[in-house]
Amino acid sequence: MTQTHTDGAFHVFDTTLRDGAQMEGLRYSVADKLAVAELLDEFGVDYIEGGWPGAIPSDTEFFARAADELNFKHAKLVAFAMTRRAGTTAAEDPGFQALLDSRAPVLCLVAKSDVRHVEQALRTTPEENLAMIVDSVRHGREHDREVFIDCEHFFDGFRHDPVYATLVVRTALEAGAEAVVLCDTNGGRIPSDITEAITDLRERLAVDLAPERIRLGMHAQNDTGCAVANTLAAVQAGVMHVQGTANGYGERPGNADIFSVIANLETKLGMRVLPDGCLEKMTRISHAIAEIANLAPDEHAPYVGHAAFAHKAGIHASAIKADPALYNHVDPVVVGNDMRILVTEMAGRASVELKGRELGIDLSGDREALDRITKRVKELESKGWSFEAADASFELLVRDEVEGGLPRPFTLDTYRVIVDHDPAGHSVAEATVRLDVDGARVIATAQGNGPVNALDAALRKALSERHPKLASLALTDFKVRILAGSTGTDAVTRVLITMSDGGSEWTTVGAAPNLIEASWNALAEGLTYGLNRQ
Repeated sequence: MTQTHTDGAFHVFDTTLRDGAQMEGLRYSVADKLAVAELLDEFGVDYIEGGWPGAIPSDTEFFARAADELNFKHAKLVAFAMTRRAGTTAAEDPGFQALLDSRAPVLCLVAKSDVRHVEQALRTTPEENLAMIVDSVRHGREHDREVFIDCEHFFDGFRHDPVYATLVVRTALEAGAEAVVLCDTNGGRIPSDITEAITDLRERLAVDLAPERIRLGMHAQNDTGCAVANTLAAVQAGVMHVQGTANGYGERPGNADIFSVIANLETKLGMRVLPDGCLEKMTRISHAIAEIANLAPDEHAPYVGHAAFAHKAGIHASAIKADPALYNHVDPVVVGNDMRILVTEMAGRASVELKGRELGIDLSGDREALDRITKRVKELESKGWSFEAADASFELLVRDEVEGGLPRPFTLDTYRVIVDHDPAGHSVAEATVRLDVDGARVIATAQGNGPVNALDAALRKALSERHPKLASLALTDFKVRILAGSTGTDAVTRVLITMSDGGSEWTTVGAAPNLIEASWNALAEGLTYGLNRQ
């Protein structure tokens, strides 16, 4: 299949702001929705479904503001609703009028395509359901709107009564719908079901409709974990419109991830569905939308995850050293991501060499240094350290071995941490550190809301006079993991600390028999790395 974005025959339809917003625990403000819409337009999708005006007050506000504040370069804004109610007309239906009042240039109307839902949920006749579709599509077209019909529960309905489900699709197309979208609303189908149903449907439609009028779409839920695969199967069966959400957000297990769908269409099926230069923005936009949604980006998401092109096993690194394509299914740059080499207890010399190259350190001509670093990594990992998420600690280790180490702004003499707890339930932690700072003995004491916070405050207080740039370094994340000990009663504490200077972030690791010592190790390395960066 050959397709280019410029001919307009294929639609990428994003429903992050409508169906994706039904995800448990996710709530967008109107300002959030405006920001997400701008990102999706930048990404180059054709349609952005913004919500249900008239039914949800915040969606009504969103469309009112969007009409005045958004200036899309690629996309068209879509308003969602049901077809008009039974027993009335679209012109008389206040819900339909709210759609037109939204000023959205495109309407997406959900219609029943399973006769059981028509009779039991809508409590109307199959004939009236068809009349509702025709009236709604024509009324929208009469007001110069593009109209899509979402056939709710299509695949269940087609399996139960293929004649009626086909009639619903044909009726919508003949009424003037831009496309009829086949919805796996319950998310229970697998790719072979999709292929079989769409192939059968197209044959039934071809009896009365010319091929160019059979414009079908696909909307997949992810209850079987097959939403992306089902969408691709639908495209291969002939649909020319795909729906999905950013990062797969949505009700229950979610929707088809629009990023995975698009990346697969472009890199696997050879279809150009985005404007030039947009696919390489995908990773950045995926993460930006996650931040707006206040959800941590999925590190293991295909294509856009931090670990999507991360290689851990030594045998992988050896092959990648010869040719990165041997273990990457696509060049990460194509989707705006990076390849990463993880240095762990599984690391060999090839992993260390590649990771050094990634950090700007050429180890290729120093076999002895490679051996030393590899041995040291394995020893530390066996004691609870983990370098795969702590690039800054690994870089400090490597530079210690090959360059004599980065300048150390301080060395530790002693530290002490005390936690006081009174009968009223209040507690305060106090830390004292004694350091050698540029040849001078410095003692500092500080309080904090916990022992690690107090230790961080005391360390910064001791260094602030001689290293004022320390004030720009912020601790942005703190993770603790307790590792089981060898006897079942002892344990090792591992701490990962992420710091930022406002422009970039770095992570360091510490491991020790207790939280305080492990935290000190990570804190000291994080500040050492940050001060050297400056």
